[in-house]
Amino acid sequence: MKRALFLDRDGVINRRIVGGYVRSWEEFELLPGITETLPAMHAAGWFTVLVTNQRGIALGQMSERDLLEIHERMQQELRRQCGHELDAIYYCPHEKGDACGCRKPQPGMLLDAARDNEINLSASWMIGDSESDIEAGRGAGCGTIRIADADEPTAADHHVRSLLEAWSLIAGFV
Repeated sequence: MKRALFLDRDGVINRRIVGGYVRSWEEFELLPGITETLPAMHAAGWFTVLVTNQRGIALGQMSERDLLEIHERMQQELRRQCGHELDAIYYCPHEKGDACGCRKPQPGMLLDAARDNEINLSASWMIGDSESDIEAGRGAGCGTIRIADADEPTAADHHVRSLLEAWSLIAGFV
């Protein structure tokens, strides 16, 4: 079974739009760290999985086709910049009140990815910038790392300021 790094999207891979949603490629901006860490993650044998809530679809602010285009262009840009791409992408298009098991803080996306890709959840990590990411990771049985300012409280196993710091922490454990 594989070990995986589950990565939230907005705030971890790309710049979060505060109070809004990334609705098009023109609004998408890769954050520092992903093009440096992704090759190292793969070289160390980690399977990389994007797990992202995309409520903007349920709110009618973007279509599922818009989201798929953003993700395809993100993968192309990652390949162009560092020669690597994420191994799998899972997203939840539902509204907060919908009775789905995939919207974080529910662990559904992680559980689906584990089933689909033979991932050992107890040997894996969830890296996110919100407590819902951390709760989803804990619910799936993963280690958790929260990317946030140092003064933000968290239930995560570890608290760092960047994806590069998160990767350094994980790389030091193995």
